[in-house]
Amino acid sequence: MFRKAKAMEFPREVVAGHGVINDIGPMARRFGFGKTAMIVTGKYTSKLAGEPVAHVLEDSGFNVVIVETGEATVENLQSLKEDAAEISPSFILGVGGGSKIDLAKMASVHLNVPFISVPTSAAHDGIASPRASIKNANGSSSLEARVPFAVVADTGIIVKAPHRFLASGCADVISNETALLDWELAHRLRNEEISTSSYTLAKYSSGFIINHAEEIKPNLEESVWRVIKPIIISGIAMGVAGSTRPASGSEHMFSHALDMIAPGRALHGEQCGVGAIMMMYLHGGDWRRIRRALKIIGAPTTASELGVTEEQVVEALTMAHTIRPERYTILGDSGIAREAAENLARTTGVI
Repeated sequence: MFRKAKAMEFPREVVAGHGVINDIGPMARRFGFGKTAMIVTGKYTSKLAGEPVAHVLEDSGFNVVIVETGEATVENLQSLKEDAAEISPSFILGVGGGSKIDLAKMASVHLNVPFISVPTSAAHDGIASPRASIKNANGSSSLEARVPFAVVADTGIIVKAPHRFLASGCADVISNETALLDWELAHRLRNEEISTSSYTLAKYSSGFIINHAEEIKPNLEESVWRVIKPIIISGIAMGVAGSTRPASGSEHMFSHALDMIAPGRALHGEQCGVGAIMMMYLHGGDWRRIRRALKIIGAPTTASELGVTEEQVVEALTMAHTIRPERYTILGDSGIAREAAENLARTTGVI
């Protein structure tokens, strides 16, 4: 008897474009949310978008509490949970960059209330993903969260962030190219199941950004408009798969290893982009195509541009396979020998 079942999560609404934060109040009323909203934001993003979002919600009859927080760390998450428990919000909004959205995701899981993602930058594809990256003493952990109830991406706000953040988000999505190859490899060698629908979404996202790299320019809202859709869809692909597989492979393992060795030097998406160059070489694919797209967009392609040393890149390559040993990738079970890692990084121009 056929007994297979599959659960997929999607945002109920995704709204992107100029001035769309004004839709949040009417949206929350349509959803039938309770009267108390908690906005999780940062010191800078509070002025930029947190307070404007609060005004929109108040105009729609909601009571709003703004909570300013810092990086997505275990300590800040605990503090936010305590604040949320006192406020007892009906729904939570993450208004800010990736760290504020990740903290808001986890707070919503803790309270079991809906969560709306309102990005002020697009530095990675976590805008709409069901995972949250929380820093701890050993680097960072990818935690199971939930797909946002809605995503509201105001291009007029996101364009005000430094171009570096948008380039990082593009690099994170471009790295789907190697994550998908790793998934295929695990399917062939370990009989790991592949979700063709999530694979297609992730592949569309990375291909779109690579093919439109020359149209992604600093301080141009139309550039934000072009890439915000594939960035969001990349996150949704993970919700469809029920895992991060379509957007996280060996290149992400390299990035997490680098976080442990040289924390805070580069953005997550930047590191994944550089990792994708090297992992595509290992797969025997067109690594120059990835490097060329990253350069055009303005994302790093070398160790020096990441702000790390050659030695740190080599060390991250040799230990990357230990980051998620249960996830089979091109790195295999035993990883890369030091000499091979150095040759890989030199051949691809990373060092």
